[in-house]
Amino acid sequence: MVSLAVLLRASDKFIEGAERIGLSLGIPPFVIGLTLVALGTSIPELASSVFAVLEGASEIVAGNVAGSNITNTLLVLGVVFLVAKPGKFQVNVGRGDLIFLVIATFIFTYGAYDEVFSFFESMLCISGIFLYMGYQLYSYLSKKVESEEELPTTELKDFLIILVSGLFIYFSAKYNIEAIQAIAKIINIGVEYIALTAVALGTSLPELFVSLAAVRKGNIAMALGNVLGSNIFNIFAVMGFPGLIGSLKISPVINSVSVPLLLIATLLLISIVHQKTVTKWRAAILLLLYAYFFIQLFTGVVAV
Repeated sequence: MVSLAVLLRASDKFIEGAERIGLSLGIPPFVIGLTLVALGTSIPELASSVFAVLEGASEIVAGNVAGSNITNTLLVLGVVFLVAKPGKFQVNVGRGDLIFLVIATFIFTYGAYDEVFSFFESMLCISGIFLYMGYQLYSYLSKKVESEEELPTTELKDFLIILVSGLFIYFSAKYNIEAIQAIAKIINIGVEYIALTAVALGTSLPELFVSLAAVRKGNIAMALGNVLGSNIFNIFAVMGFPGLIGSLKISPVINSVSVPLLLIATLLLISIVHQKTVTKWRAAILLLLYAYFFIQLFTGVVAV
């Protein structure tokens, strides 16, 4: 979908401009990464989800989040492990990061159980964002090393980039939701199926490209951290902010197919962090589970 491609590109440009402005103001790169870049990876999902609620198609939100997190873990890491050299790797992921991942996944699972993600559960997600940022900031300050790098200067074009890309994000997100609704109507399936598959795959492409680039440089830890952080922010931000507009409907397919795969994917991600080992059989397991996810969804579509 053209609107999805524009949304991804506009989000990328928005973050680039905001990052340069932040650096010019002397904001530590880590803090910028934690706020702008980390949240920025969720901008496509967040923008689409807000418009989904406004358009009365809130089922898209949970499908977008569950589909993106499953795709990030099973497909992105599956491909990473497939192309990476087998062996041990080092990763600086703290116990706190894994705890937040478990908390985020639990909140999503609990909220999806009764097929309605309430205002209270959305507030829990937003609280999770600030707690996670606070934890990361505390970890950063406790290990802070002073940098003598010269700060970049801010140019007028940086502000123009933010303004223009923000407008593109607005309109592309709006038309992305309209496209999902139109396609679902044409092929006579629920919008949540498209959100779980095509949209989730499309919004996970940045994570896939960034992770593959990191692997080519021998930095598997960056790829792993990219997926871990993205999964945490997807739940906290994308389920949190749209839920302030109104309660989010959860499609039955989320509980029957997505939640079990999301829990399995989360356990596998934790296992990968603990074992710190690249193996081809692990890549095969991740990719086979992703294929199983699609088969289950296809079976559901046929049943509909």
